[in-house]
Formats: sequence, structure tokens, C-alpha cells
Amino acid sequence: MTMTIAMNGRTAVVTGAASGIGLAIARRYARDGARVVLSDLQRDVGEAHTQTLRDSGHQVWFVACDASNERQVEHLVQTAEQLAGPVDIVVCSAGISGQTGAFHQIEASELRHVLEVNLVGPYLLGKAVARRMIEAGRSGVIIHISSVGAVLGVADSFAYCVSKAGLAMLTKTMALSLADKGIRVNAIGPGPTESPMMVDLPPAMRQTMLSRTPMGRFAEAEEIAGIAAFLAGPDSAYITGQTIYADGGRLALNYVVPPKTNGAPP
Repeated sequence: MTMTIAMNGRTAVVTGAASGIGLAIARRYARDGARVVLSDLQRDVGEAHTQTLRDSGHQVWFVACDASNERQVEHLVQTAEQLAGPVDIVVCSAGISGQTGAFHQIEASELRHVLEVNLVGPYLLGKAVARRMIEAGRSGVIIHISSVGAVLGVADSFAYCVSKAGLAMLTKTMALSLADKGIRVNAIGPGPTESPMMVDLPPAMRQTMLSRTPMGRFAEAEEIAGIAAFLAGPDSAYITGQTIYADGGRLALNYVVPPKTNGAPP
């Protein structure tokens, strides 16, 4: 196993870390030398992944947390500090897609639920860590996991898209509020990414999504983790208030991509 030292001595908290992008980021940070606190509602799965990382020699812990619950978020940050030391990096990866359907078919309670997890959750965690960083006079990094859905509307996923659009502005306003405190806030907006959420995606829907993706494939979670490593490190020291869209060219595309022929690779 090769370990870099880019994050030695730093503590990171990653929510939504039991699977997908959150887990990939937690693994990357651990390999890069950070002390990492993984958090998720999926306690059994999260603890299993944490133990696997610990068995590989990494300094990692797991704390169960509902990212939309302020009391639990405060407990997460307090526990992380007790286990791993003052928090330097936070990645808000916990999120849900919500029910599908046109906006007039979805109950207001469902919209509120999606907003509580995808938008209020990052606000709560950002507030909890920023206050501690400011009080201690420490710099830090906050990273939100957004989506191309913040820019590209999908009629039957309106709650999800609205939450991610709000997250883009939360990223900007948090960054402006914290810029003079040495705390940077940025977001990553992935396009379709290989993850457990995509396992049961119908082939026709998958092909439709690829028709809007010039690179002709879904992202790997590890590719998103690489961006999270960049945003947490010194090479991004002058970047704040930004969303980096890792979308395979999706936002640059005006029409659709011609279908593949003769089995040729994309």
C-alpha cells in the first residue's frame, strides 16, 4: 500500500460515507494520511468500511449521524474532535434523491424532507465546524457535494434539483462569510456517477443519461474523490465559493451525443 503525506496531521469529517462518493472520499483522505471520521445513517455498513480501513493501518473512526438533525450534527463534530482532534476538513456528502414525479404530484412534506437533508444538512455541519474554527483561530476547508442537477432541471426530480441549486448558493454565501477567517468553502457537482444509487438504473434511462454525456461514460466515485483531495489541499488555496462540475462535458453540450455504433468504445 502506498500512502502519500499530503494530509498528515489533518482531521477530516465525511458525511454520507457508508457508500458511493462519500466512501470514496473518505478512503482517499485516509490514504493521503488524514485522520478521518466517517459518518452516515447506515451504521452497520459504515462501521464495516471503517474497520476495513483501520485494518489497513489508517486512523479512522465511524460516528452515526442524521445529517439533517442539528443535535446529532453537533454530537458528530464534538465526537470527531474527541477522537481525532480539531476538524480541518469537512465534506458534506450525505444526500437523498427523494421521490420522483412532477412538482404538483409530490407532497410538500417530501420537498421539505429533501431540503432538510440536502440543503439544511450542509448548513448545519458547516455552521458547527466554522464556529469552532473561528473560535480557535484556525483555517479550514468545507466541501459540499452538489450535482449537475443544480443547473440542469429534471421535471420529475424537482425537489432534488431545487436542493442542489440552493446548495450552490449556500456554497457562495458561506464562502463570502468565511473568506476573511481563512476558511474556504467549495462544492463539487458530479454528473452521473457509478454508485449504489445507479445499480438498479433501467438500461434505457442509463442510455438517455449517456446521450447527454460527451465522454460517453459515468464518472467513477474515485474521480470525484480526486477533486475533493485537490480542494482540501494547498493547490486550491486561492479557490473559494466555486462549484467544480465533474460532468464528462455534460454542461458544455447543447444537443445530444450520437449513439455508439459497431460496439466501438466511447
